[in-house]
Amino acid sequence: MVWYRVHARTLPWRGVADPYKTWLSEIMLQQTRVATVIDHYLRFLERFPSLVALALAPEEDVLAQWSGLGYYRRARMLHKAAQFVIRERGGIFPSTADELRTLPGIGEYTSAAVASIAFGESVAAVDGNVERVLLRLTGRAEDPTAAARAFIRDIANNLVPGRVMDTASRSIHSRSIHGRVVKTNAAGDHNQAMMELGATICLPRSPLCLQCPVYDLCKTRGEHPTPERPRLRSREVAYLLSIRKRRTITHVLLTRRPPDVSLMPDMYELPPLSLNLAADYMTDREPILRLRHAITNTNYYVHVYTPRGPGDRSLRQAVPLAARDLLWVRTATLGELPLTGLARKILERLDVMALRPVRVLPAEEPILPPPTRTRRSAPIDWDDDPETF
Repeated sequence: MVWYRVHARTLPWRGVADPYKTWLSEIMLQQTRVATVIDHYLRFLERFPSLVALALAPEEDVLAQWSGLGYYRRARMLHKAAQFVIRERGGIFPSTADELRTLPGIGEYTSAAVASIAFGESVAAVDGNVERVLLRLTGRAEDPTAAARAFIRDIANNLVPGRVMDTASRSIHSRSIHGRVVKTNAAGDHNQAMMELGATICLPRSPLCLQCPVYDLCKTRGEHPTPERPRLRSREVAYLLSIRKRRTITHVLLTRRPPDVSLMPDMYELPPLSLNLAADYMTDREPILRLRHAITNTNYYVHVYTPRGPGDRSLRQAVPLAARDLLWVRTATLGELPLTGLARKILERLDVMALRPVRVLPAEEPILPPPTRTRRSAPIDWDDDPETF
């Protein structure tokens, strides 16, 4: 814990007293890099500064603020959970891991993380970083069996300090260190220290063992045996970027995914082009943009085509959608729509919509980004297939 207090990165969700903000950060950090989350977290809190503000907001507004983070079911479950707390619990946020598990979208890891960090409950939060640290400390290889998971969970729970908290007021005790009052949350600090150790020192590849505070206790002292990762699949996709101007107003052609599809329902995206249908129309065309969009186990190689001029309607023939499924949207309002992450990436890169300004912390609280290979690998707290874009 001494190592954590000295070396922990300054992040906007650390040291906050609001469980809503802790919960929000943990949901955003699932399968998402810390550096990516920081800006989204700050912007989301500007729009929804409290649990009540989130609960009262339309789902479309929540998805619009989430756009770019991916795994949009997280945002939907976050919104539903906020409404549940307001409607069913009178606005009182659950304070134990067991109670938190009753909320939509919250599973074993997230409930433990929030309960320990926000309320000091003595329960272990085991994400991918913590699991890697414990495997190396005990000299074990990765093993996906239930017995191996139980082994890690037991070790993690045995390491968590007991609660240091005033249970009547649910406030974490304060103590004085060198004349300075600091909050004491042994369980929360321990869990965050374990996560930080895995995220910044005990890296998946080339761990920084000589900087590790538990090097002398480690049986592995380096990378541990891991199963071979499945190779990413590759898939080519194409989209139409069609823009029109009416005096000073600019529109872009979009489509909205049906509300009953399993992946990203009701999200806006560029009209897809059928590669089979488009063969006759693209032989002498070059895409205006090529990019790679990696999602879970698939690399999407994306080609974006645009008409040659106002009278060129040939590419429209390769869009496998009816006219009623297409709509012209003012580019000035794109930031208010729940766009898919890929659509936002394309529109920003081609300057169709403005890049969202990056929010920063005050100068006295610099943000230190994690190593480029580091990923917060907390599990997604649901059983559905991950969304594509």
